[in-house]
Amino acid sequence: MDVDTGVDDACALLLAALHPEIELRAVTCVGGNTDVAQVTRNTLAVLEIAGREDVPVGRGAERPLIERAVHARHVHGDDGMGDLDWVHTDRQPDPRHAVELLRDVLGSAPEPVTLVPTAPMTNVALLARTYPDALRGVGRIVFMGGAAQRGNATASAEFNVFHDPEATAIVLDVAAERGIPVTMYGLDVFYEPKVSRAEARQLVSSGTDATRLAGELVEFQCERFGSDEATIGDAGAVCAVIDPEGIGTTELPVRVELAGTWSRGRTIVDVRDWSGDLDHDPHGRADAMIDVALEIDGRRYADLWLDTIGGTPRGAIS
Repeated sequence: MDVDTGVDDACALLLAALHPEIELRAVTCVGGNTDVAQVTRNTLAVLEIAGREDVPVGRGAERPLIERAVHARHVHGDDGMGDLDWVHTDRQPDPRHAVELLRDVLGSAPEPVTLVPTAPMTNVALLARTYPDALRGVGRIVFMGGAAQRGNATASAEFNVFHDPEATAIVLDVAAERGIPVTMYGLDVFYEPKVSRAEARQLVSSGTDATRLAGELVEFQCERFGSDEATIGDAGAVCAVIDPEGIGTTELPVRVELAGTWSRGRTIVDVRDWSGDLDHDPHGRADAMIDVALEIDGRRYADLWLDTIGGTPRGAIS
C-alpha cells in the first residue's frame, strides 16, 4: 500500500493489516492529507495498533513532482487522524526511502504484487522513472483516485489526482506501456460503503485497540459532516482487492488533465460508445485503458470491513 494516512487511509490500513487473505508486504508514505512526517507517524501507529509491527514502513516524497504541497486537514484534523490522540508510537520507519523500499519489495516478491495507492501517486511515479525494471514485479495497480463524474478538491478534480496530476499521468502511461492492469476506484463509488454511528459504537465497545480506533474514526467523520453514517473511503479500494465482485468496472480510456485552469487534475474518462466520434477527435483515444469502477455494492463492502475489524473476516464473496 502507498498511503497519505488520514482518517480513511487508516480504515484501509486496518483492513489490509487484519484480513487473512491479504499479505501486506510493505506500506509507503507520501505527503497528501497531511505532511509526510505526520503521515509516517500515523501509519506506524495504525500498524502497531493492529499488531503488525512486522510490516516495513517507508517515508517517501514530501511534495508533488511540480506543484507545492497542499493538505486536507480541514477533513482529517490537524494530525490527519481526527485529533483523537491515537498517534503514539516509538517505532521508526525503514531506513530506506519509500521508493527504494518499493523497489526491493517488488524485486524480491515470489509472485506479482498488487500495488494499492490510496494517496497521490508521487512515490509510484518516482519508482517508475528511477527504477523502471522494478515494475516487472507489479501484477496489478488498484488505486483510489479520480472520477468519471465528479470532483472534491475542485469541481473537476479528486484530491489524490489533483495533488499530483503529473504523477498519476506518469503511472497510467507507464502501466499502459507495460501492460499492467489498472483499476480506478474513484469518487463514483468511493462514498457508497458506509458505516453507521451505531455500528461504529459497537466497534468502540468491542474492547480491542484496533476496533476502538476504527469505531472512533467513523464517529469522527459522522461528527465532522453532521451525519448518522460515514464512508470508509479508501478502505473500499482494499475491499476491491479482497472481493473484486463487489464492484462493477468498465474498461475505458483515461487521461489526466494537466493544463486546464478549472480542470487541472481531472481524470478524463472517455465513456463514448460510438467510434465515429473517436475517429473525428483530434486527440485520438487515450493509450491508458483502465478498469473504471462505476457500480458498487456498498453494503457488501461495509460488512466486509466491519467483519474484518470485528474479528470475523470473510473472504471474497462468490
